[in-house]
Amino acid sequence: MRSKILRCTACGRYTLKEICPACGGSAAMTKPPRFSPDDPYGRYRRALAEED
Repeated sequence: MRSKILRCTACGRYTLKEICPACGGSAAMTKPPRFSPDDPYGRYRRALAEED
């Protein structure tokens, strides 16, 4: 089940909406996705992390 609480990336406030009502910034999920050893997209995520 996906978490319903989000955190604003700009001001850090918690909200239930996609856009922060306080500052208008975008909100992201608070928890990372659950780990799975059979992760089909792990190779792509690691390659993306190496580019940064």
